[in-house]
Amino acid sequence: MDDEPLALRLLTSYVERVPFLELVGTCRSALEAMTVLQREAVDVLFLDVQMPDLTGVEFVRSMQPQALVIFTTAYEAYALEGFNLNAVDYLVKPIAFERFVQAAQKAQDRLAPRPPEPAPVPVLPPPASPTDDYIFVKADYHTQRLNLRDIRYLEGLKDYIKIYAGAKPILTLNSLKAFEDRLPSPDFVRVHRSYIVALAHVDSIRKNRIYMGPDIIPIGESYAEAFFKLIEGRNMH
Repeated sequence: MDDEPLALRLLTSYVERVPFLELVGTCRSALEAMTVLQREAVDVLFLDVQMPDLTGVEFVRSMQPQALVIFTTAYEAYALEGFNLNAVDYLVKPIAFERFVQAAQKAQDRLAPRPPEPAPVPVLPPPASPTDDYIFVKADYHTQRLNLRDIRYLEGLKDYIKIYAGAKPILTLNSLKAFEDRLPSPDFVRVHRSYIVALAHVDSIRKNRIYMGPDIIPIGESYAEAFFKLIEGRNMH
């Protein structure tokens, strides 16, 4: 959804070039988008932040669409607000095709994890014996304390990390590798190049997916062997 004809045509052409995307409709206002969402089954919305009548942010807050949302904007300052709404990604205009594909791939990973990426099988570090049961992270221009027991999982988003702890995800500028080194193993396990999970919050595991309440986390092939060995070691026979 975008009210700029050139931007709308560009996104349309990008969608047509990506094999796993199918264009359901294009809209130039929030009202048009509401009609489409009521009529069609939509998995992913590419949504401009600045729109007439309702902004993209206001639209998501008012409609709470079931579809995943990828924000597009000419202003990078809107990115943090987009992530606070649990957006899959944000794209800053002018949008390069490579960056568009990365965002679309993130959405596809959430909907149905893609075939695992080729990568060396990681070696899980030995169990840590931390003296602290909390960490500090920088988020929203302040430093926040997080109890380790509250962290369910972490998601890597390029230059940012989303930490799922409590009702609202926390966005911090960092790398997933940095958190992997800080969090105690084997309580926290890297299961995908984009995810670290807390075993204490895992409800069930089915094939290559981890179920944590309403959230589904993919297991990457390069991490699967070490992860399932760890789980097997904790099984009751």
